[in-house]
Amino acid sequence: MLAVEGTYQNGHISLEKEFRSDKPVKIIVTFLVDVKEIEQLEKRLSLNDFSFLKSRKLLEHYKGSFSDEVIEERRSEL
Repeated sequence: MLAVEGTYQNGHISLEKEFRSDKPVKIIVTFLVDVKEIEQLEKRLSLNDFSFLKSRKLLEHYKGSFSDEVIEERRSEL
């Protein structure tokens, strides 16, 4: 068994030391961050979470006031 440190970012792993193998090698990846940090990273919003076109499509048959509906939803959460 060999341990090589590296960095994972956006689906890619960069190893700190070069490793060569002629055959495929099974690996185990362990993320050395707190589970709470991972959960927070997963909950972050991105630009893809906001879509004007999706909002228009969802509300095309809505006849009320969107602002009033948001206020009511927030009040019910208190």
